[in-house]
Amino acid sequence: MDTSGLAGLAGLDERITGCRACPRLVDWREEVARTKRAAFADRTYWGRPVPGFGPPDARLLIVGLAPAAHGGNRTGRMFTGDRSGDVLYEALYDVGLASQPTSVSADDGLELHGVRVTSPVHCAPPANKPTPEERDTCRPWLVQELNLLRPTLRAVVVLGAFGWQAALPAFTEAGWSVPRPRPPFAHGTHVSLDGLELFGCFHVSQRNTFTGRLTPLMLRDVLRTAAEAAGLPQVPPRK
Repeated sequence: MDTSGLAGLAGLDERITGCRACPRLVDWREEVARTKRAAFADRTYWGRPVPGFGPPDARLLIVGLAPAAHGGNRTGRMFTGDRSGDVLYEALYDVGLASQPTSVSADDGLELHGVRVTSPVHCAPPANKPTPEERDTCRPWLVQELNLLRPTLRAVVVLGAFGWQAALPAFTEAGWSVPRPRPPFAHGTHVSLDGLELFGCFHVSQRNTFTGRLTPLMLRDVLRTAAEAAGLPQVPPRK
């Protein structure tokens, strides 16, 4: 493994966790960490920006929206400790990209195979809605992450329209040629960017998964297609 990528991403993740650039997000994430949800009253919340999660030589990147107030903001790991994460990691496990189907804490032993998970905004936002200014302020972190992953990165799955709108400028800044006008978001969208295959997928939010707008089969299909584009091993469908 190229240890320079490991050191680079580890250093980036450490710098991300110390960021205090957006006052509204800093106030919110820390207030949530103090007041907590009743179900987690005995837990110590992370309460800081949440870095990406996954190996430094990932061939596939999954881009979400932002950490959940009582999910990643509590556990310190992307998509960990909330219903959205339950859906995402079970699907990753089903297609052979995760070592286990659950993600409950940062020390639960979960490992990702050839895939990394990140977001364009690293702090939990009020009502799960970062402002455009907060999105743009956080973009340099994603650009740096893309640059560090570039030697191995072959495909990206972007979850939801917000992530899509935030990610496309980051790809441009990281050196990929994004078509103009920018391609609109839709579930199942596929765009080729100079050797990087970009896929759109509805977000794994409870609003989408509870209503059936995004089903487990739909999510697995996108992940399988992206994994194939990234050159990752395929596994038979799990029963």
